[in-house]
Amino acid sequence: MLVRHEFYIGGAWVAPRDGRGTADVIDPSTEESCAEIALGGQGDTDAAVAAARAALPGWMATPPAERLALVRRILAVYERRSEDMSRAISLEMGAPIDMAREQQTPCGPWHIGNFIRAFDQIAWEAPLGAHAPEDRIIREATGVCALITPWNWPMNQIALKTIPALIAGCTMVLKPSEVAPLSGLVYAEILHEAGVPAGVFNLVNGDGAGVGTDLATHPGVDMVSFTGSTRAGIAISRNAAETLKRVHLELGGKGANLVFADADDKAVARGVRHCFNNSGQSCNAPTRMLVQRPVYDRAVATAREVAEATRVGSAHEAGRHIGPVVSRVQFDRIQRLIEAGIAEGARLMAGGPGRPEGLNRGYFVRPTVFADASNDMTIAREEIFGPVLSIIPFETEEEALAIANDTPYGLTNYVQSADPARRNRLARRLRSGMVEMNGRSRGAGSPFGGMKMSGHGREGGVWGIEDFLEVKAVSGWGQEAAE
Repeated sequence: MLVRHEFYIGGAWVAPRDGRGTADVIDPSTEESCAEIALGGQGDTDAAVAAARAALPGWMATPPAERLALVRRILAVYERRSEDMSRAISLEMGAPIDMAREQQTPCGPWHIGNFIRAFDQIAWEAPLGAHAPEDRIIREATGVCALITPWNWPMNQIALKTIPALIAGCTMVLKPSEVAPLSGLVYAEILHEAGVPAGVFNLVNGDGAGVGTDLATHPGVDMVSFTGSTRAGIAISRNAAETLKRVHLELGGKGANLVFADADDKAVARGVRHCFNNSGQSCNAPTRMLVQRPVYDRAVATAREVAEATRVGSAHEAGRHIGPVVSRVQFDRIQRLIEAGIAEGARLMAGGPGRPEGLNRGYFVRPTVFADASNDMTIAREEIFGPVLSIIPFETEEEALAIANDTPYGLTNYVQSADPARRNRLARRLRSGMVEMNGRSRGAGSPFGGMKMSGHGREGGVWGIEDFLEVKAVSGWGQEAAE
């Protein structure tokens, strides 16, 4: 079993100062402990924030081009360590090893490359306009940032926060999820090898109630960037309000996938597979499938077939299957929600309570499809975070729009239709930060984020860098003598 009690503070691995004990990292495929980490205390958080504050003036003053060069070195080291990263992610959160290699780990280089491309679009110092020749707009680092990341797509979220913060000139303290901390430790090794200056990047392991709260309330932290549950996001916002920190939140979702009668033949199967990807543990999963009446029965049958053909297996096995969900807590919650769907009258078409046949140990969930759901059912209101799809019928475009928007969340919605005018109308009226249509993924550098109770702020590309920048307006800008 791996034992990693050290934190990365001030450019070195250090022992905890006043930690809150240790925590086991559980392999979701076996329910056995695979690693042990220390949980930081206030002294550890104070040390990490102090290191970040001490490093801030020098890192802010480092020319942006030099900061970009560091990011390029991080990319090179990351790519060389990709197999180590894949194995860590697979072990800690249950992503099948091939999925970890093909989807989870590549999130890092994907986002790093997008930020490198976005760099040239940032106007670090620029005139206000021709009407005010002595005015300048300066973009500078927000300051010391607390970065709190989840377990479901660990490198996706860590890269989306740390890389733009580095480019912007911020220093930071990262708290990865205590459920899946191993990938964060590998990432800290990568940044150390790439030559990140001491104190610019720091890592303290801990739980939300401990280190998470310590960071959100810390007077030495200027900004909190958090990805996780809406409940935790509300708590962080309250804690951060005492010191008026900037808060960036990427929270839950309950995406609707609107399938019209003129959708392509693969739309339903594509939507089911998207819902089940990563064992359903994605905030942008299309978990509500809204299907127009003329094709409803066929869609239900297709969804059942896809679910029944979806193989579930150990994260340690090669192949294209879905793995376990991350923890006993998550497994039990999904089981309760499946039972609620049955009790509230949804028609169970595939899956259901319990583990798949032949899997008696591990947090494995049966790929589940409910038909004839209504939007007031628990399974249509709550974010399940498991391989559970609810299918809801509709008659008209207006009805579909009303159902889709009738949710406290607003992260991603999906539209399947051959009618371009309809797609564009719906894209304008769906209340979500993102809309994806006809199976087309958003382009490189597209902003990721939501509205309503899905949070605020945007990650990725130019928008992701700008979230870590302050805007400073200057008058009386002098003409400096040429050298």
